[in-house]
Amino acid sequence: MENLQMFAQIIIAVSIVVVWVFRFDNIVKEFNQYGLSELTRSFVGAAKISLATLLVAGIWFEELVFYPAVLMAFLMVCAQWAHFKVKNPFSKHVPSLVLLILSLFVAWGSCGGI
Repeated sequence: MENLQMFAQIIIAVSIVVVWVFRFDNIVKEFNQYGLSELTRSFVGAAKISLATLLVAGIWFEELVFYPAVLMAFLMVCAQWAHFKVKNPFSKHVPSLVLLILSLFVAWGSCGGI
């Protein structure tokens, strides 16, 4: 199960980097659709990239995993709320829903659940 948790940490981190670095133009459009400010977008992006970095570092330093995983899950709940707020189709909910589930799995595993 440890390998599965480690794999989940990597999937979360890579997904965040791909979306927030290589697909940033989509992020700008989505945050505009949600009516959120550039400052909010910048804060969320910095938080997600920082948390993703901590999840990767957590592969070697397990004590770093729980709080970043919980905070990432919180940000994914916020993403779900934003999608509901603007009545996006379910297909737009799927990525953040998958990352929410993975983040909860990683948090659960890091506190001895696995």
